[in-house]
Amino acid sequence: MTTSKTTAHPESAGIVWPSLIWILFLHMGALLAFLPAYFSWQAVLLCLVLHWVTGGLGITLTYHRLLTHRSFEVRPKWLEYVMTAIGCSASEGGPIGWVADHRCHHAHSDEHDDVHSPNRGFAWAHMLWWLTPDVTAVHSEEYFKKWAPDLYKDPIHRWFDKYFIFFPIAGAIALYVIGGMPYLVWGFFVRSVLVLHATWLVNSATHVWGYRSHETRDTSTNLWWVALVTYGEGWHNNHHAYQTSARHGLRWWEFDMTYITIRLMSIFGIARNIKMPKLTHAAPLASTKASSSVRTSKPKKSKAIRPLDDEHELVANPA
Repeated sequence: MTTSKTTAHPESAGIVWPSLIWILFLHMGALLAFLPAYFSWQAVLLCLVLHWVTGGLGITLTYHRLLTHRSFEVRPKWLEYVMTAIGCSASEGGPIGWVADHRCHHAHSDEHDDVHSPNRGFAWAHMLWWLTPDVTAVHSEEYFKKWAPDLYKDPIHRWFDKYFIFFPIAGAIALYVIGGMPYLVWGFFVRSVLVLHATWLVNSATHVWGYRSHETRDTSTNLWWVALVTYGEGWHNNHHAYQTSARHGLRWWEFDMTYITIRLMSIFGIARNIKMPKLTHAAPLASTKASSSVRTSKPKKSKAIRPLDDEHELVANPA
């Protein structure tokens, strides 16, 4: 066993009870979907549509590619706030905390300070990292100023980050008023749980299974079925190679719904300065399968092959 494997992890900050209670509440509510009285095809269709609205537009497009990596810009500026409100409705926390965690992940991918390193196990990377976070990843003013100073300077984004929980609650109430229990169960509970686990699969599954097109310093992979349920986020190895790129699916068959959406937005003049892969950052390799049998062999850590995050200007002293 190597020394890096035995190094003690940062001290745990303990269970985050508000988050745990909320997530348990969502999962318990989703179990109501097994009751025939609350089923309707209309409610299922609503679930799928809202999955794309909150997961695709709110998390993938807004929280990730717009706010975290600034892969493109939207005009007018108020549109960014409207899209952020949609992201808040996904029950994944406020924009500043989400962005800070993700930028920290990129700066320390699969390393000791990675907030959801897969080296600590599939369950940790999937969801335990937010349930019992390390003391180094507690959402404090210092943490936000280090990893998301651009958003922290914006009073509107600070407001979103403080009151984000009211958005999913308001959405749940609206769904119940409009369509009763079927809309609440499928449009809110089931949809929220599906969006949460789809997002978490990017942290867990795409560091275990799939293929690698680029030799990055981490174990990120491209996994087609995660890409389908996350609207393009499953092309994770591509993303780690070209982090500020708005396009994650780089091959013709790597379908990236979010990038298509961004391009459609540009046609209507509401998205601009769209960033594309900088091909000098990483050379494509022959695809290699990633499985549990090769997890003990870490990819070569070479900054010449995979440089530090190309959005370091967005964070303060990322090292």
